[in-house]
Amino acid sequence: MPAGSAEKRQVKLVGNRYGKSRVRLMRVTRHENHHDLDEWTVQVLLTGDFDTAHTLGDNSKILPTDTMKNTVYHVARESKATSMEDYAKELIDFLLARNPQVESAEVVVESTLWKRLTIDGQPYPTAFMRGSDERQITTVSRAQGGTFAITSGLDRLTVLKTAQSAFMGYIKDSLTTLPEASDRLFGTAIKAEWPYTAAAIEAGIDFNKVRSHLRETLITTFAKHDSLSVQQTLYAMAEAALHHTDIIEEVYMLMPNKHNLLVDLGRFGQQNPNHIFVPTDEPHGTIEATVRRA
Repeated sequence: MPAGSAEKRQVKLVGNRYGKSRVRLMRVTRHENHHDLDEWTVQVLLTGDFDTAHTLGDNSKILPTDTMKNTVYHVARESKATSMEDYAKELIDFLLARNPQVESAEVVVESTLWKRLTIDGQPYPTAFMRGSDERQITTVSRAQGGTFAITSGLDRLTVLKTAQSAFMGYIKDSLTTLPEASDRLFGTAIKAEWPYTAAAIEAGIDFNKVRSHLRETLITTFAKHDSLSVQQTLYAMAEAALHHTDIIEEVYMLMPNKHNLLVDLGRFGQQNPNHIFVPTDEPHGTIEATVRRA
């Protein structure tokens, strides 16, 4: 049947949400003897009774996204939260209380690392330097009258080990050119996320402390593990995190294999006993898994 000649069919809006993304926020908390610095990038997403905005162009139930941006700053000014998780909870409570047409709200916060400068061998109280590309992340959500769901983690934690890493015994076919390696460089940029149990959220926890401890557990396991593959080390790291605390039930891990290619120096009459490499970002292997308590 020619295009445009068919009878117009009924359609239905089956889901929608909207919000404001990449709201940049720098917060200075001024104590008597030192300052604390937080840099957060915030996303707000609302789900609710917004159907007529789509179907009729009726904006009477729409909170402008510019207002959401201003709300991010307003709540931050009044907030006493020391973690981005607790700040996200305050932001969600504020939005839900003022907007009954909103069924649920989700807030995603990404934190940039700033480290206190060391001057004359001591941490300086009011000066900072930008850290690595690592980000700390959280996603917090709640429905009207419901309880909070919180997933936290970290991303772009770049690590590398120069020993205790091998890759052997894999499938080899007519297209395989990768040589087996019993001693290779192992570099990755870790992403890890863990949802907190409902009991832990209700009881109240120190999110910063938990993240710090889990981060330390992950990198310690990475460093010490005798790796036969990225997959095996990923599993060992997630397993160690679950053994560390009972307030999480699962860990999602993404660990791209950032290759470091051994340079062929034979054409120059030189040997290269795992000494000179070319670091590469593309292409890279992608390894991800979710590990949950049995």
